[in-house]
Amino acid sequence: MPPFRRADALRRIVFAVAALFAAGAAQADTQRFQDLSIEVVGQGRPVLMIPGLNSGADTWRETCAALQADRVQCHIVQLPGLAGAPPIETAAYNDAMRDELLAYIEQRKLVRPVVIGHSLGGFLALKMGIARPQAIDRLVIVDTLGFLGSLYGPTLTAETIRPMAEGMRAIVLNQPQAHYYRGIAVTAQGMTASDDKVALLRRWGEASDRATTAQALVEMMTTDLRPQLDKVKAPTLVLAGWVGGARYGATRESTLAMYRQHYAKLDGVRIEMSQDGYHFLMWDDPQWLQDQVRGFLAEPKPAG
Repeated sequence: MPPFRRADALRRIVFAVAALFAAGAAQADTQRFQDLSIEVVGQGRPVLMIPGLNSGADTWRETCAALQADRVQCHIVQLPGLAGAPPIETAAYNDAMRDELLAYIEQRKLVRPVVIGHSLGGFLALKMGIARPQAIDRLVIVDTLGFLGSLYGPTLTAETIRPMAEGMRAIVLNQPQAHYYRGIAVTAQGMTASDDKVALLRRWGEASDRATTAQALVEMMTTDLRPQLDKVKAPTLVLAGWVGGARYGATRESTLAMYRQHYAKLDGVRIEMSQDGYHFLMWDDPQWLQDQVRGFLAEPKPAG
């Protein structure tokens, strides 16, 4: 390795170690905002980090620590009703979370933050970008499609999939606990390549409020954001994985084509594919994801 590359690698290791200590020291700075719990870590450019369905804020812990060297202030979100957080009553969970996150940006006076979201968090980030295009500087969407329902059939629409979605709601709400937990365990196995993280996902899933899980899932399945993506004005990076779907016949090429179709209306979107990550790319391919985010944040904003 050339000397300058060794020096750069050493610098990043030193920064990463320091960032881990800094992140640990700052963990006490957790705020309640409406129904959200948000932990603020570091000083610098604000980055709002939203986890996915049945996921905890710790989804983003390692990514936040890695970004501390780049003078980033993480605002790590815990959504209500998920991973043990107290649930709320609402007939429109995802819209409520979108509105609360936008209100947090406004009331905490975060000037055009970056918003990073995984899965459900990416869906919420897109909804934020559609609703308030000028409030967000950049979007990073991690393994999220514009219409989740399309995975169940390419000709399905937000309306025609509703009976299936309501059937899934009934299963989530009415299954005996042992059967429900078994389903969580099976699903977790396909979400990450890490056995330790599979165990964590099982704990999060079991601790999540079933009604919240069902409501958020039904809303994702029956909401097609694709026609509205032209309203998003923030530069957007989409990070996707395909390895987890290989057992079902997915290839890198077919997955990339699917993502390109979903984001066709989002002007200037950049889509990057992980070679190693399952659904939780930040755990399975952390260096790749961190480098992608770091490079994206460092890019000059397009003119216009």
